[in-house]
Amino acid sequence: MILKSLHSSVLAACLLGAMNMAVSEVPTIVKSSVGGQLIVNGKPYLILGGELGNSSAGTAAQADTVLPRITEMHVNTVLMPVAWEQIEPVEGRFDFSIQDHWIDVAREQHLHLVFLWFGSWKNGFSSYAPSWVKEDTKRFPRAVAADGTELEILSTLGTETLKCDGRAFSALMSHVKEKDRDQQTVLMVQVENEVGYLGRGRDRSSAADHLFHNPVPMELIRKLQNDRDAPSPEMRTHFNAAGKTWRDVFGDAADEVFMAWNYARYIQTVAERGKQAYPLPMYVNCQLPAPAERAGEYPSGGPHPYYLEVYRVTAPSLDFYSPDIYWPNFEYWIDRFKFSGNAIFVPEARLESAPYNAFYAYGEAGAFGFSPFGIESLQPSPDANGSGPGIKDVYQVLGSLSDMLLSAQASGRTRGLVLHSNSPRPAQTVALGDYLFEATLSRSWPAKTLLTEDGAMIVVQTNPNEFYIAGSGLSVSFYRDPDTDNKLCGIANIEEVTRSGGEWLTVRRLNGDQTNQGRQLSMSPHEVHIYRIILYATDRTVPNAK
Repeated sequence: MILKSLHSSVLAACLLGAMNMAVSEVPTIVKSSVGGQLIVNGKPYLILGGELGNSSAGTAAQADTVLPRITEMHVNTVLMPVAWEQIEPVEGRFDFSIQDHWIDVAREQHLHLVFLWFGSWKNGFSSYAPSWVKEDTKRFPRAVAADGTELEILSTLGTETLKCDGRAFSALMSHVKEKDRDQQTVLMVQVENEVGYLGRGRDRSSAADHLFHNPVPMELIRKLQNDRDAPSPEMRTHFNAAGKTWRDVFGDAADEVFMAWNYARYIQTVAERGKQAYPLPMYVNCQLPAPAERAGEYPSGGPHPYYLEVYRVTAPSLDFYSPDIYWPNFEYWIDRFKFSGNAIFVPEARLESAPYNAFYAYGEAGAFGFSPFGIESLQPSPDANGSGPGIKDVYQVLGSLSDMLLSAQASGRTRGLVLHSNSPRPAQTVALGDYLFEATLSRSWPAKTLLTEDGAMIVVQTNPNEFYIAGSGLSVSFYRDPDTDNKLCGIANIEEVTRSGGEWLTVRRLNGDQTNQGRQLSMSPHEVHIYRIILYATDRTVPNAK
């Protein structure tokens, strides 16, 4: 399947304006109809990220051992939890000493941080709320299951819960501003974590039942009707603007949409309070359903792509929405978050497949950031992580490409793909500029034995006929795009290159076996390299030749 690149002139224009911002401006997200980028100190910034495990940032001392190791992996940004119980163990008394030390060590290691606010919810549950919240179920009510059981989940309708969560988050943001505004070590904040009701569809508390059996607020119906961006197929299927009750308006999706509205309202209030204190970019992440999972089996009412419009019209303080992708169909899920006005960022990804999926995220989805989960569990040595390339190797080459990659993303001059050994498609083709790039998995010659289980690449166009390709495990053939003309395409030159001190150096000129005698690029099956390719197009001597 040929994947066509999108026109990105609007984003490029926005970025030119952002480049003129004063350095003192806080980090921000510049968005357009085709995506977005993170601006830090007036320049686009590419997050080569890693998210810590939930228990890896609970003490100040952990920063002294964790962050120096992560730096060796070419990670430039660490996503770390900040728990409500950690900063407010006693109501009204805040302690930010742990976060201060992490910021100090991050600066020493030349790292940035993204704070993950584990407030009222983390993975649907409320395990990171302070004990004084957990113990007082009257003041801080719980969600209720269909059988009447109170769950270990704080209700979205708890007035005091919202008040105290918002107060704590505002205090955190005020402290970050005081501590870090000039240095901008902390770039963004995630508000709550993988929210959603874990049960049969929706909260069954008396307060929730009362709201559910009342008419849907007309404000929500009008906003969904007036949303300029096309709703998801799931929303289109269920949405009936002429209805009255939640069941009338949203049909079989009523329970999940009802919960999405309640979570979105709650998060909007928390995020708004935080932005009033310090307006860093803020986002929410989504726990995606496994194959055949239904609402209630995954967190119902989270910011899923099915009913994400509810969040978009209810929580305007959020800057973007992000998928946590652990399932094999990585490309499908990240593409579901490619919609007008959303900047692509993957805060959690499966560690084992991250080296390949990173190429797709940055190249095809135009992501400004990607982050495998549990990054601290990796060993810095690439040999410790298996025979294939590790995330350290991928981040090293992406770091070399970052400036040209960011520029190319803004003007739609990047592509990416991943090929799996068990894929039903033996080849994939992407189009960029006036050329087609057809990739197959690397095989030996003459036995044609598969040399790699998976392969991936990112393509960056730097001139009309010049491209940089980074990846491994693929053989790539080049063709003239028939939508452009009928010219004959060929390889003028391929070099393996590396970057040192900002200068590109040629490691090898590839005109023999590595290019199949000048006919295609054959990447190393187990190592990541960068290749500079010069193509040519010439008129055919036989006009109708194919």
